[in-house]
This record gives sequence, C-alpha cells and structure tokens, in this order.
Amino acid sequence: MVPNKPEILAPAGDKTCFLAAVAGGADAIYMGLKHFSARMAAQNFSMAELAQLRHLADEKNVRMYIAMNVMAKSGDLEAVGRQVDKLRRYVGPDALIVQDLGVAAVARQAGYQGEIHLSTLANVTHPAALAMVHEKLGINRVILPRELSIDEIKLCSQACPETMTLEVFVHGALCYGISGRCYWSTYLGGKSSLRGRCVQPCRRLYSQRGGAKARLFSCQDLSLDVLAKIMLEAPKVVGWKIEGRKKGPHYVYHVTRAYKLLRDNPGPDEKKEALELLERALGRQGSRYNFLPQRPFSPIVPEKTTASGLQIGRTHREKRGFSVSCREKLLGGDILRVGFEDEAWHQTILIRKGQPKAKPVLCKQAGALPPEGAPVFLIDRKDPEMMQEIKDLSARLEQFPTREITPSTFSVRMPKPKTGRINTQTMHVNRHPPKGRAPGSRGLWLDPTNVKGTHQKIASDIWWWLPPVIWPNEEEWFAKLVAKALSKGAKRFVANAPWQAAFLAMSKRPVTMWAGPFCNAANVLAINQLRKLNYEGVILSPELTADDYLRLPRESSLPLGLVTDGLWPLCVSRTIAEGIREEEAITSPMGETLWVRKYGQNYWVYPGWPMSLSTEKRALDEAGYALFVGLHEPWPKTVPRANRTSQINWNLKLL
Repeated sequence: MVPNKPEILAPAGDKTCFLAAVAGGADAIYMGLKHFSARMAAQNFSMAELAQLRHLADEKNVRMYIAMNVMAKSGDLEAVGRQVDKLRRYVGPDALIVQDLGVAAVARQAGYQGEIHLSTLANVTHPAALAMVHEKLGINRVILPRELSIDEIKLCSQACPETMTLEVFVHGALCYGISGRCYWSTYLGGKSSLRGRCVQPCRRLYSQRGGAKARLFSCQDLSLDVLAKIMLEAPKVVGWKIEGRKKGPHYVYHVTRAYKLLRDNPGPDEKKEALELLERALGRQGSRYNFLPQRPFSPIVPEKTTASGLQIGRTHREKRGFSVSCREKLLGGDILRVGFEDEAWHQTILIRKGQPKAKPVLCKQAGALPPEGAPVFLIDRKDPEMMQEIKDLSARLEQFPTREITPSTFSVRMPKPKTGRINTQTMHVNRHPPKGRAPGSRGLWLDPTNVKGTHQKIASDIWWWLPPVIWPNEEEWFAKLVAKALSKGAKRFVANAPWQAAFLAMSKRPVTMWAGPFCNAANVLAINQLRKLNYEGVILSPELTADDYLRLPRESSLPLGLVTDGLWPLCVSRTIAEGIREEEAITSPMGETLWVRKYGQNYWVYPGWPMSLSTEKRALDEAGYALFVGLHEPWPKTVPRANRTSQINWNLKLL
C-alpha cells in the first residue's frame, strides 16, 4: 500500500461477496465465522472456506480481517479460544476485530501473533483513550465511531501512538444508538446487538402525541463519497471501512469500486463514475451525518423511507395477486422487495428471466396482498460483468487445495479468583443530590452542578459516575471536571468506558476506580483485563442471564456489582429527529412507551418501565456480589408509568 494511501476495507458475508470485494479492488476484506460475529444474520464462513480463500487473498495481495466482535460470556471463552487456534493454524488472518477485552486476551493465549483491532463497539471515543488502549492492552488499531466529525477524527489522529493506526467508516448503515451503547433489542426481547443478534427495533414505526406513525429512529446510510479524501489530512487513518456484511455482492462490488476511484486522485470523470456507482449500489439514501462540523446533519428524516434498495416501481392490484411495473429493465437473477420488513405484505420476488422496462411483472399472492401503490425496491442484482469476474475468481479459487480442519485442543488459562467473603453493599446513583440521607452508598453523575454543589466534607464519600460516552470535543472539559472533583476531595469513581481510566491516571491522590455497567464486562478474562487497567471492581453488563450472574463472582479476580433496579436506557445516541419532543411519551408499534432526555451532547432513550432484579437479590447476595446498584432517573411528568418491570435477560437464554 502506498504511504498515506488508506486501504479500502470491504465487507463480506459469504464467499460470493468475498469474491465481489476482490473483483472490486478491495485492499482488505473483513468477514465473520459462523459464531462470535456481530453480524450473525449474515451467512458467514466456515474455517475450511477461510483457509481456501487465504490462498486467493495472498495471490491478489488482499488482507483478511476476521471479526470476532461480540461480547463474550465466560462460557464462550473455551470455544473462542479453539476458533482462534484454528484460525492461527489454517487461515493466518492479518487481523482479528474484537470488542471484548476477554476475547483479545484469549487470542493472545491461543498464540495468535497478528494484529488486534478494537471494534467501534468497544466505544473508544476520545483521543486520550488511544495511548492507554495501545500501551496497556497491546491493541494495534482502533475503529472510530461513526458519529465523529472530521475535526474530531483529526484530534484522534494527532493523539494516536506512533505504532498504532485508526480506521473510519466511510459508507454503509448507521445505527441510531452509539455503537456499544444500544440495549434496545436485548431489553425488548433478549436479542443482544453486542452479540450480533439485533432485531433493529429502531427501524420500526413510532408515534408521539397521537401523531402519524413515522420512523422516528431509523437512520439513512452514511455516505462520505467525495468528502472521504479529507481524511488524508489525518495520516493515522489507514483504513476506509465499508459497512455491509449482510449486503449482497452487487453492493460490495459497486461501493468498493467507487471508493477506490475516489481515493486514487480522481478527475471529474472518475468522480462522476464513483457517484454513479454509489447511487446504483442498492443501499439506503446516504447522508454525511456529523462529518462536516460546520454542517451537522441528522440522518433521521421520518417522512422519508430508510429502506435499502433502489425504488423502481409500485404495485398494482390484479384479479389474482398483483403486478409490478418497473421503470427500468430487469435482469435475470434480480431480487425485488415489496414494501417494508415490518409490513404484513412484505415479500421478496426473484426475477428468473430478464424483461424490458415498464413490462408488468405478474406476482401470485403469497400471504397478505400488498395494497395498491406499495413501493417496490430492487435489492440485489447479478450484473453480467460483475458475475463474470466473480466466476473467473471462483474458478481460480477451485484450483487451490482444500485443507482438512482438525479439532483444537486449546484450553483457556483462567485468572486466579479472589478469595474471602465480601459483604454486599447498595449504591443509589442519582442525577442530582437527593434530599435527605438515603441508605447505602451514594453515587452521582459527574457534572459541574453536582461537583460545585457538593460540600468538600462529603465529596470523598460519593461515587462519581462518568458518562457512557465522552467525545473528542468534550475531553478537555471532562479532564478539568475530574480535576475539580479531585481538588474537592473526591476519591471514588465509576468509569463507563474502560479507557476513561486515562482521566484518573495522572492523579497524585489515591483513588478507587470501578468499571461501570456500560463497560459491558461479561466474562472473567474481560474482568481480569480491567484489573490490569487498575480497576478495583467491576459492575457487570446488564445483559447477562441468571446462570451467568450466579457463576461469575466465584470465578472473578475482582469484586463484582450489578445494576439491580432503576431505569436502564434502551440506547444512547448523538442525534435526534427533528420534531421529537423530549420528556414526552413515544409509542411503539406494540404499544410500548419510551421517551428521550438529553444529557450533554447525547440523547438517552428510556423505556416506560424500569428494570428490577429485587426478587433475585438473596440469590445474588449468596453468590458473592459486593455491590447492588440502583439507577435513579427523574420521571417525566407527562409520561405514564407502566405497571410492570423488566428482568432483561435473567430468565432467557442469551444466544
């Protein structure tokens, strides 16, 4: 790769998409295994497929990155280790992409010597975090959040250690929630986005104040297109990443070709060709989001569709079924989608034989009949030129030998657990100092009002909670706020991203530091990695099941806590749709209530009912927990309280 020429990093959800990425000119391709991938809905790859694809990648000088970017439970670690061991022996990936610090530790135990890239799900959001990630944990590359502006990306580039690199998304789907800060899917039904099982509740129809239903949280795609070249001014950004491991080969091929053109000093004709390729890539409508700080843009436009694909027609009712008149020629192998995925008449149609523009496609009724005028989208296409290139690459692939994959005998070395009985304490965490003296320990969210209004005599007794996200343009402000709290005698902190330890590393006073629940710790090796960052205790992820919670205290090298009561957010976001009123009820398609409140630069989306493990506290106390946490949030006056609570995944099986 030419110096200061970032790699075009393409997605692949199956072998055909891998070949499409190679044909499109990708410098690197990222993909997942059948397990432990944050895109479990993709077809993904077997070990034997990856081993054979390695030969082709080497011949074409394409790097292979394997995504194992899930939150791992303790019971997953042995299987993760065996997978890494086989990857090391049979595939030799250039990098592993992880979000879980325990998975990173297992990879090194298994003898993997390649690079480890920290997923955007790990939520490394501010410059001071980078040196800590590299020096303390040996991470080689950080994938930055999609929410950053070019100015914030440049700040991260300037702070990046010499032997470390950065990667930035340039194109593809946007989640409403900040990566690693969305619990919406798991709260509503046990399908964790941190484990690749998100059911995308943000894409559904919602309403407020009895208004029309709209997609109030559904984002358009990210598309930096011609602006991506500005990132050449951030030399540590060595990867331009395209999202889309669930997309088809048409998308992968066209978007990869487009960004390769845009990177390689294009003239007017090449720029025009690249933009045409992106327009025909069958993604959603694109936006620049926050990339230009002087022109921030909300990617949520409720009155517009955010469905993927190119709309090419509408339905017409017929005596038997319906027809579709398309405004362009169809090719054999085209796939059409009728309507949206949450509509009863949603279906896909395979075009078996090409036909000219405007000729109606007759469709037999299958399930609910779509209404007159329902939109129809082209969502995948087998372009003849692309398919011939893929066919040629497939033929070449078949010439390489296949390998028999033998089982791994790798076994994880677990840290020595702590010993001794710990008395359980309760911590009540508030947004503002409560009136009177509540039983148990007191926690306060770190903000100027709380720091200023807290008497020096009690500042040392309070547990000061840092927020789950700190952006680059907030870093200096939070560093000063932490210093102010320390000057008033504060000595107990809860960090809600592991890297926030950087704010306390320079303290000359002794401080006690716990990792908070937004650190998403869920296994013993992740806990042990947090210990290396000088944390003295860990409040576990709220997503675990009863079995996970009850086993961890006896295996952990640190005291543990968990959130047992209060309002846990569905997600934290950096954006909001125009017209959404904060502190007012929003209704989901299932009649559920949620509401939004802004803290700092972020919007917290809360459910209309709290979580509670109060009935399980005796079992948790006997299991050996050191801390129970209640998160107290002022309830909006206009939002009705539901007469129920949630145990999140306590009684479920977290896949």
